Formats: sequence, structure tokens, C-alpha cells
Amino acid sequence: MSAATNKPHEIVERALELSEADGCVVIADEQSTANLRWAGNALTTNGVTRGRTLTVIATVDGKEATASGVVSRSAVTADELEPLVRAAEAAARGAAPAEDARPLVTGVPASPDFTAAPAETSSAVFADFAPALGEAFARARAGGRELYGFANHELTSSYLGTSTGLRLRHDQPNGTLELNAKSPDRSRSAWAGRSTRDFRDVDPAALDAELAVRLGWAERRIELPAGRYETLLPPTAVADLLIYQMWSSSGRDANEGRTVFSRPGGGNRVGEKLSELPLTLRSDPHEPGLQAAPFVLAHSSGGDSSVFDNGLPLTATEWISRGELTHLITSRHSADLTGLPVAPAIDNLILDGGDDRSLDEMVASTRRGLLLTCLWYIREVDPATLLLTGLTRDGVYLVENGEVTGEVNNFRFNESPVGLLGRAVEAGRTEQTLPREWSDWFTRAAMPPLRVPDFNMSSVSRGV
Repeated sequence: MSAATNKPHEIVERALELSEADGCVVIADEQSTANLRWAGNALTTNGVTRGRTLTVIATVDGKEATASGVVSRSAVTADELEPLVRAAEAAARGAAPAEDARPLVTGVPASPDFTAAPAETSSAVFADFAPALGEAFARARAGGRELYGFANHELTSSYLGTSTGLRLRHDQPNGTLELNAKSPDRSRSAWAGRSTRDFRDVDPAALDAELAVRLGWAERRIELPAGRYETLLPPTAVADLLIYQMWSSSGRDANEGRTVFSRPGGGNRVGEKLSELPLTLRSDPHEPGLQAAPFVLAHSSGGDSSVFDNGLPLTATEWISRGELTHLITSRHSADLTGLPVAPAIDNLILDGGDDRSLDEMVASTRRGLLLTCLWYIREVDPATLLLTGLTRDGVYLVENGEVTGEVNNFRFNESPVGLLGRAVEAGRTEQTLPREWSDWFTRAAMPPLRVPDFNMSSVSRGV
């Protein structure tokens, strides 16, 4: 490979040519990012970055089984490519047989743009957003509030090539906006977040107006004790809880009796009713606005992911269908172990089936309850029940007779998302949302607000 050979598809092809293993998978990830940050109603920093990561997966057939070796490195030069391939092969030869070994995927039509240059983002993605943000700064300043936050946009082009002939590519845009409004004395704070593919659907003026209303609510402060409260969970909070539930929905772990989806006495709970509401929790790589990779991109093997599945086509999957558990996450290997259908994880999550009602309309029909803004610092307490704990943040509001009457103190909560689905009495309109806690790992979500009659606020929190 010459020093001039720097195109991602050429690097993939050259790595495959260099391979001396029985099987080889190469993934080249080309990433570019652009970001803006602001504080006190003024931009502070902005920047653009570029990067490349190359992953080589070598498989070696032994007398009894196949072993695999995986090596990933960033900024690989022409001179470093062959040592990287050899390192993956050495790792495979020194490894024990791979439990998840399966024949590498074949027969998937090549992506027509496999040889095209990678997609790249730049500061131009903020061409309309930045001026609108400046106008929001002016309105906030005039209204006596300060705006803090950041906007980040990433574009990752992934090139997948295998020794069995696969040549696949996926371009993944990923944009996030987090906006905090604070009173000048910092005694009141409100948060809003959005996920986006290109920032053309983000309106800073609307977000600032929403935050101004919430800061107004917080002018009256009410102290409440810990306890169980009727609670309205906004889409962002629902997303944070159900994403963790999805991460915990391993078919293999369920069959081995280690999760909330394990059936007492053995097996799993597929087929059981989890919610009386007709809710459907699903993933679809082609969901408009939430598009994700339509094939498996596995840089390593885990309980229900496998490097041998790279390139396996992904299709729309209903994890819960009208309240009934219908699928758990499996690789080809764990599907064979459990008898479940093959259902790899997909990089988006949608909950629908609720009423066509907004969160504001749900507030208007609340006699007395709490309205949350978001959750954070979520941690698992008990995998057998999927009990989670965490904190409320940036605004918990008291609703009385259909109106918000003030802000209350923050709480620590203890709840299971599976339990919440079973106790929820109302779901509203599904909308695209940004999960605040997991926004560094998972951003493509659409959720409705949920009404839970007895959300467990286990203790008062004196934090933010």
C-alpha cells in the first residue's frame, strides 16, 4: 500500500489482502465532529475534529473450533497497517476457541457507495442554528436569565469489509443540544435537550421560551417529603429508563436466570404481559429521523453481540408488542443457546401506542402530582428486578388542579422500568427526545410522556 492510499475503502481492501487468517473482518470508522459551547448568554468555544479508527478481526480455524482476535487502533498509517493485521492474527492464534464462532456472514449486497469518500460534518451544520441561538441569548438577557450549554454534531462513516465478500457502509449523523437556563443568582435552573440529525429541526427560541416558563414556575418553592407520588415522566426521562431496560434485555442472561426477564423455574418471560396499556417498544434501523445502521457493526463480542455477526442485516423488531414481551436481544450464537429468534440490538428505541395527548394536556388533567424535567446519575441496584436508583434534576414541579403551582425539592428515586410499564396508567404522544443520562452513548429515541400513580421518591436530595 502506498503512502498515498488513504481512502477508507482502500484501507479495508488492503487489510483484507494482507490477511493470512482463515477469516477476516475489517471495519474502518471515519469520524468528524463540530461543536459549539456557550455560557452566560455568549459563545465560548467552537471546534472541528477528524479521526479514524481501524478494527481488524481475524479468525483462525482449529481442529475443534475457531478462535478470534480483535485489534483496534486509531490514526493508522500505511506503515502500521500490516503490523495491525498481524497483531489480530497473533491474538487469534493465542486465543481459546471462540464460544460465539459462526461462519462469517455472506450474501449481503454491497453498498453502492462503498468506494465513496466519507461523509464529513463542519461548522456549516450550525449555519442557521448559530444566528438563532444568538437571538435567544438576546431574549434571555432581556428576560433576566442566563443560558448555558453546548451543541455537538458527529458524522461517522463506517466501512465494513470481510473475507467472505461483504462490502458495506453506513453514514451515521448524530447531533445533540443541551440547554440550561439559570437565574442570575443561580438559585433556579431548568434544562432542555434535543437530538437531531442536522440541526435544521432545532429551534433555540422555542427552547428558551420553554425554559423561561419553567424558571417562572420555580419562583415559588415548596418542600415535600419522600414518598410515592403520582408523577408525570417526560419523554427524556422515559427514554433514560427504557434504554437501560433494553441494555438489560439479554436473551442469554434471561435464560440463565440472571435478569428481570428470567422466568422463575427456568427460561425467559417472552410471551408475558408487562403492561396493561397497549404499548409497543420497538427498534427499526429505517425509522424516519432516527435512522441507524441497517446491519450489525460489532467491534467486539459480548453476551449477545458477536464479531462473527458483522454485516448481518437488521430489520424492524418489536421488543414489547401491545404490552407483551415478544423479543430479547440475541446474536446467532445466543439465539442457538436459548431457542429464541435471532434479534441483534439496533441503535434506536421507540415506545408508542399511547394517546394523542401532549405533556401539557396531561398536566391539565392532573389533580395533584409531580412533573419531572429529567433524571440523572442512574445506577442499577438489583438486576433480578431491574431496580434502578437515581436523582431528579433541573426542576421537579408540583401540579395542582391542572396547573403547575411551584417547584419542589429534588429526590432520589428507586424504580424498575419494567415495574413502571406495569403500573403506568396513561401514555401520551410519542416524540423524538434526547435521553439526558445516556446522551453520550445513545441518542436516537422517541418516547411518550407517562403517568405513574405511585412513583417512588425514596428520599429527599439536596443536590442540584
